[in-house]
Order: sequence, then C-alpha cells, then structure tokens
Amino acid sequence: MSENNQQRDVFDAIADPTRRRLIELLAEVEELPLHELTAHFQMGRTAVSKHLTILKEAGLVLDRKVGRETRFRLNASPLREIQDWVAFYSRFWSVNMLRLHQLLEEEEE
Repeated sequence: MSENNQQRDVFDAIADPTRRRLIELLAEVEELPLHELTAHFQMGRTAVSKHLTILKEAGLVLDRKVGRETRFRLNASPLREIQDWVAFYSRFWSVNMLRLHQLLEEEEE
C-alpha cells in the first residue's frame, strides 16, 4: 500500500476494465456527477457506484456532495505506484534486450 493509507491496492483497483474506463472519463474533466458517469456504461447507477467505491478506497477518486448530487474527480497521484512499477520493467527489458543484441553480435564475429 502507498503512504496515503489506502484501503485497497491500486493494482487491484485498476484490474477491472470498467474502473479503468471510469478513470479515463474522470481524467478528461474536472469532475462528473454519478448520473453522467453512468450514462457511459450499460449498467445501473448502483453498479457504477460500487466501482467508484473501489476506486475511492484505492485513493484514485475523490467525491463531494453538491446538494443531492455526488460529484467525482480523479486523484491520479496513486497511479504513480503503477508508473514506477512499469518503469522498472521497461528498464529491465531494455537492459536485457541490449544484452541479447550484444551477445548476438559477438556470435556473428
């Protein structure tokens, strides 16, 4: 878990395609109410709300009440954990591909 006391693992939260789509939608705007988010899916408000709860538990989504409506916005900072993980393996593969290339060149000589 990250340092901001997340209740849920970020990797677990983004494992679902619906939640990844919610993140994409929220990344495009400052914030959206639940009914507007639900309009992008072939599921009801309750199902979308459950996905948003998982994203909130991972620290990826923040919400606020405006009258009777709840508005959601993206908090992208927990995604840094995923970026760091991917960057590590990107470097890993780059180094190993360079080694393989060097080995193949040595064999050709």
